[in-house]
Amino acid sequence: MTHHSRIRQQAPTLAPVDYAVQFGEFIGIGPNGNLWVDGCDVAELAERFGTPLYIISENQLRHTYRVFRDAFRAHYPDVEILFANKSNNGLAIRHIMNQEGAGGDCFGAQEMYMALLAGTDPRTLVLNGSNKQDSELEMAIANGLCVNIDAMDELDRIDVIARRLGVVADIGIRLKLDLEPLTGRMGVAMHGPGTLKQQSDSTKWGMTREQTVEIVRRAQAMPSVQLKETHFHLSRMSNDPADFAVMAREMITWSGHLRDHAGWIPPCIDIGGGWTFGKWYGTGPNSQLDDASAPTADDYARLCCAAIKEEAARLDLPLPKLRLEPGRALSGPAGVAVGRVGAVKTGATRKWVNLDISTNHLSWAAVLDWYYHAVPVVDARAEATETVDLVGPLCNSDELGKHRRMPALTRGDLVAFLDTGGYTESSAARYNAQLLPATVLVTGNHAEITTEREQLKDVAGRFRVPAHLLAASFARGD
Repeated sequence: MTHHSRIRQQAPTLAPVDYAVQFGEFIGIGPNGNLWVDGCDVAELAERFGTPLYIISENQLRHTYRVFRDAFRAHYPDVEILFANKSNNGLAIRHIMNQEGAGGDCFGAQEMYMALLAGTDPRTLVLNGSNKQDSELEMAIANGLCVNIDAMDELDRIDVIARRLGVVADIGIRLKLDLEPLTGRMGVAMHGPGTLKQQSDSTKWGMTREQTVEIVRRAQAMPSVQLKETHFHLSRMSNDPADFAVMAREMITWSGHLRDHAGWIPPCIDIGGGWTFGKWYGTGPNSQLDDASAPTADDYARLCCAAIKEEAARLDLPLPKLRLEPGRALSGPAGVAVGRVGAVKTGATRKWVNLDISTNHLSWAAVLDWYYHAVPVVDARAEATETVDLVGPLCNSDELGKHRRMPALTRGDLVAFLDTGGYTESSAARYNAQLLPATVLVTGNHAEITTEREQLKDVAGRFRVPAHLLAASFARGD
């Protein structure tokens, strides 16, 4: 029995839940009118585990992964999904992805270590990054990961380490695509101002055509390395699948260029992540951009795979293996973040509902003006009667949701933010020395902690006071 066949047999059959209101296949308003995650009442979870609290639905994560995987496999013969670990790097999440057969995109030694610790097949992992340290490269090479080169001196460093270890290192090359058809296309300003092309050009990522040809030619003369793939990551600049198809097509265009100028045809292309998802109630950047009209996984798959096939046929190239690295598109819909109401303040023109959850925990709400749909946990279908600002307890404005229509909320009530499974726990902060929340994994009617709630000792324990400061503070006078 192979490693992958064993993993696939462990993946359970899923039966979506029929809720009074569906926020997802496994998240919705349950039989008592409260918000439920799978078979668990979120109000009961908050009482049991405390707030602020992250909740992840195991079955929603599995379901969303399968929808994405199956969409691309329906349109392309050889597809591998590499979960972007940075979107949610919980160890339990990585185990779930392993059981589903997903590989992984790793940034840094820690994400790589966590994936290996969970037993992920190293051949399904890639190491990305623009400034990889020798220790990262050695860990990747020793364990058989594919290293995507993103600096001109990286190839020589990989060669030295591989020869010392007596192994052949798998390598790819991160490209700096031209993306000329996106010159006039505007998208989400997550990576600075300008058009999609200008945003892509301004980032630190990728190697130019000339640099890529040079790396390929040099790598072909090195017995210690094996060229495996080219890589690009458009990132969350657009929710138009046609923009991603432009990127996918150009990956093949570059394959033709490499064939003609370096004598190498990439056997695999990795078209990265940045895939979005939509919800009927709205989510995503700049308020409710990703609503029910947002593209589906099948929309992305259909257009991207068609572009790859067309360009390969035009250039008389074999179809490469296709890898992609969805992160938030998989983890996002699986998460709910819960806070408890404290002070409710009414001003001349505004009403503020203070929560114990903050932009430390939902950082994109502040940094990227990200919209997370908010619902009361108890009596979740209650009529919205007022407009309030949902805010956290930090010493900045700490706005989690401006101008939200909500029912009347009082101290002790619970509010949940939906679609918070991605880039929340993994990017959580400790501003004002606020402690990081616990995370609970829900599977059916069972809930279990997967990340312990942080304690004061976890924060204070990192600090040290030099001896001369201790002496000045506590030394006894004469």
